[in-house]
Amino acid sequence: MIYLLLFWEFAKISVVCVGGGYASMPLIQAAVVDTYHWLSLSEFIDIFTISQMTPGPIGINAATFAGMKIAGLGGAICATMGFVTPSIFLCIALAKMIFKYGNLGAIHGILNGLRPAVMALIAAACVSFVLLAVWNAEKMPEDFAATFDVRGAVILIGALIAVRKKVSVIKVLLASGAAGFVLGVM
Repeated sequence: MIYLLLFWEFAKISVVCVGGGYASMPLIQAAVVDTYHWLSLSEFIDIFTISQMTPGPIGINAATFAGMKIAGLGGAICATMGFVTPSIFLCIALAKMIFKYGNLGAIHGILNGLRPAVMALIAAACVSFVLLAVWNAEKMPEDFAATFDVRGAVILIGALIAVRKKVSVIKVLLASGAAGFVLGVM
């Protein structure tokens, strides 16, 4: 039953996820953390991090890693297939539609309307990640100063600056992990 549920949940995410892997993260989080409580937010953030470090699309990687954590190899296969299957059919249908009707203003209007929604999904995921990275909290802390993690904030700001300067994502992740290790030992 868990395999069918994993397939179904990731298929639903795939159908409504517009904007790529980063936009899928809050939807995956809502399913695996908030709705079913299969993973803690901390475990989900770890999966997100690993998904970004491994080759391939981040949404598919996240589905695979989450499925593996939840139900082993069978869960990984079901979650991945659930995430990929609807996309295949949607991409084929959308490609045909865009090639045939792509010059219509309505198509451009729809795409322009989807961009802000995609940014909202990415921003929502960012807020959750910042709260966990800097305050070690899943929700807004009542006392910002008491739970503020200076080390987390320093690594976050350093990584943000590095990314904005076009430093390789892999280098940023490796340096951040090393900084976390060094600062954690001190």
